[in-house]
Amino acid sequence: MMKATAKDLRFHSRELLDAVLRGEEVIITYRGRPCARLVPYEKAKKGKKKERNELFGIWKDYKEVQNVDRYIRKLRRGRFEDAD
Repeated sequence: MMKATAKDLRFHSRELLDAVLRGEEVIITYRGRPCARLVPYEKAKKGKKKERNELFGIWKDYKEVQNVDRYIRKLRRGRFEDAD
């Protein structure tokens, strides 16, 4: 585990990111107290695969756009000759 100050983060972010890419965890301190942690990004678990074009928010219950690809093709139909 590596420690760095908020000033280090500001002026030496590339070096801190390099450390994270090597697998290290970096604790960022502000005024001597830990306030953030930089850790390597983990990809989504293979078991939890999100459905492509998943809708969210107010769109999730809108039945006309349940198939996003088909909905977009329908919107573009007049603009593009090749669209189905």
